[in-house]
Amino acid sequence: MDGLKDSDPGLLLAGARGVYRRAFGGVDPEIAVSAPGRVNLIGEHTDYNQGFVLPMALPMRTVMVGSPRQDGIISVVTTAEGTDEPKRVQFLVPAEGGALKPGEPQWANYVKGVIQHYRAGPLPGFNAVIASNIPLGGGLSSSASLEVATYTFLQQLCPDDGDPVAKALACQKAEHSFAMMPCGIMDQFISVMGKEGHALLIDCRSLETHLVPLTDPNLVVLITNSNVRHTLTGSEYSTRKHQCEEAAKALGKASLREASMSSLEASKALMSEEVYRRARHVIGEIERTTKAAEALQSRNYKRFGQLMVESHNSLRDDYEVSCAELDELVAAALEDPGVYGSRMTGGGFGGCTVTLLESRATEKVVQHIKEKYSGTATFYCTKASDGAKVHPLS
Repeated sequence: MDGLKDSDPGLLLAGARGVYRRAFGGVDPEIAVSAPGRVNLIGEHTDYNQGFVLPMALPMRTVMVGSPRQDGIISVVTTAEGTDEPKRVQFLVPAEGGALKPGEPQWANYVKGVIQHYRAGPLPGFNAVIASNIPLGGGLSSSASLEVATYTFLQQLCPDDGDPVAKALACQKAEHSFAMMPCGIMDQFISVMGKEGHALLIDCRSLETHLVPLTDPNLVVLITNSNVRHTLTGSEYSTRKHQCEEAAKALGKASLREASMSSLEASKALMSEEVYRRARHVIGEIERTTKAAEALQSRNYKRFGQLMVESHNSLRDDYEVSCAELDELVAAALEDPGVYGSRMTGGGFGGCTVTLLESRATEKVVQHIKEKYSGTATFYCTKASDGAKVHPLS
């Protein structure tokens, strides 16, 4: 369909193999793995508040192909669009007790961070090529996808104990310490544990997960990239996180997960208006997410859609992480009767919207959004997909 981007991982894998042969002396890679990006259906900015999130893994993936080498050197090439230069890095496997350090190029910090926090060893050197069809800065978690693909690749070189929770946590640690991004656990969890035909309700306090079926053939999850790129590292994300911690402290709670709307209202005088609104979003969003999971489980798509819209309005007005372009895309989508709901997804300040709609309305909705949107959007018609996997190379 015109305007819809293809996300075939087979093409991505074939391309990465070709680049590997050209970059590393004409030989084929021995290992191929991939990990998906994700879209969060609902539950935004709740993960670092110990709340619930409801993401699904996407067909768009980061692929990593490569082979071990015996001289202790790691050589990695990226072909991912939008990454900073240089596109090839080379460094030594960290010696026992030694440490890799973040630096330039930034894309390599995600790889280095995972190597540093890998839970087995000793690792050999290796050659690798990275390819991805997840748009960078679109809020679809290209970074967690790269981390999880790297970890899955290392598992083929030197197996760990195979614990998926520990794997996700090691990847999160890599992002904290090497990309300096204080993210919650959602992105790494869904990239590791995604399952085809299911969304994943994650309890970010207990780390328990619950698969929610999403297999209705009459349903489509449409992702619309505003092509306004956000960079979240730095002030805005950290500020929101600190405001949430401040609100929890004022309420005498370890996190906003433990707070209720009534306790927030009762303690309104103890915090600034801005901090109060941030907390109101988070407490409301945690509640919306559990209700949305129930609605999806019972195929009550109308209710699910209402909750998506409530979520967007709260992110726009109380959390203030939306922007004019995202608001425009959501408003345009909601004008079509075939749409159940639409909202911004990801950290905010640009990136993507997610829309739940009847499959038969897809073409009409895409066309309508194109006509209404002041910018140029990219559309991805997606289904819930599998988490990280190893691909056999024949």
